[in-house]
Amino acid sequence: MSIDVFEVVAEPRRRQILDELRGGERSVGDLVDRLGLAQPAVSKHLRTLRTAGLVEVRPDAQRRWYRLRPAPLAELDAWLTPYRATWADRLDTLGTYLDTLPADPPLEDS
Repeated sequence: MSIDVFEVVAEPRRRQILDELRGGERSVGDLVDRLGLAQPAVSKHLRTLRTAGLVEVRPDAQRRWYRLRPAPLAELDAWLTPYRATWADRLDTLGTYLDTLPADPPLEDS
């Protein structure tokens, strides 16, 4: 069974887990504390992220340490590249327009 990386990261809690893992390895308990989610929910999300290849696990005695695998995110990055260019152009146009507007008059003290 193949899991689409786009579908996996569409879920907000999974994105939060990925954000936490950017800072380094975390145990399930660490993620539970940081995210305020129940342990079964975090474990379920981690299983999905692992199946998609976005995280890997390192067992250490009774703990499991999860870390980010950034390589699969390259597919997302490649897909987003043209959209970044579109937004950059639009923001440049907005900036140029805003530069033509008169400055606001100073507010009067009451």
